[in-house]
Order: sequence, then C-alpha cells, then structure tokens
Amino acid sequence: MILLTDDLRERLLANGLERGADHVPVVKFFNPLGEGVWLVTELDADGDTLFRLADLGDPELGSFSLEELTSIDLPFGMGIERDILFTGDFPISVWAEAAREAGSIRAAERILYRARQARRDGV
Repeated sequence: MILLTDDLRERLLANGLERGADHVPVVKFFNPLGEGVWLVTELDADGDTLFRLADLGDPELGSFSLEELTSIDLPFGMGIERDILFTGDFPISVWAEAAREAGSIRAAERILYRARQARRDGV
C-alpha cells in the first residue's frame, strides 16, 4: 500500500509550513496486526519528518521518520497501513486530550465520533 499519495503529501507539506498550528490530522497509519496508531498532521520540507500523535501503548505528540515507518516489516509480509476511511475531523489537540483520557487513540476515536453523533442526533 502507498502510505502517502501525492495529495496527502501536498496537504501535509502545506501544514508543515504552519508550524505550531492546531491542524486536523491528514492521515492515520496503523499496525494491522497489533498495537500502533499514528495520526499525522504535518510533513517537513525534508520529505521524511512527520509530526504526529502516536500511540504505541501511551499516546504522545512528536515527530518520526516516514522512512522508518515504511521499513517496518510485520509477520506474513505485512507492513504499516493507511486507514483509507479516516477523516480526522478534530484538531490534533482534541485527539491528544481524548487519547490521554481514554488511554489510546483507538478508544478516543470511538468516544469522539459517538459524541459527535449524539450532538447531531440532539441527545
């Protein structure tokens, strides 16, 4: 799977020009066989350094290397994948707070989208 399409790369690079802004995540990467979720908001001009909220057991904000992510070899010939249905919808600060409170990005995702749906339903 191609982790970054040209469109995603352009959006991440544009966000990278606005360092410190509270961007909505552009892409979500995940380990299809276990722990590991990354919500990415920015790409540096070097084309490799991504800013993200990562959850490898404890959600944290920081940077990581796209090259390192793509080099992860999982069992059965698998690798890290991109969630093609992910829409972001909330600024990274909201994701980070929800993930810390819930204990993981995956739990935060369920909570945030349920709360949004409840608001839409007028509950």
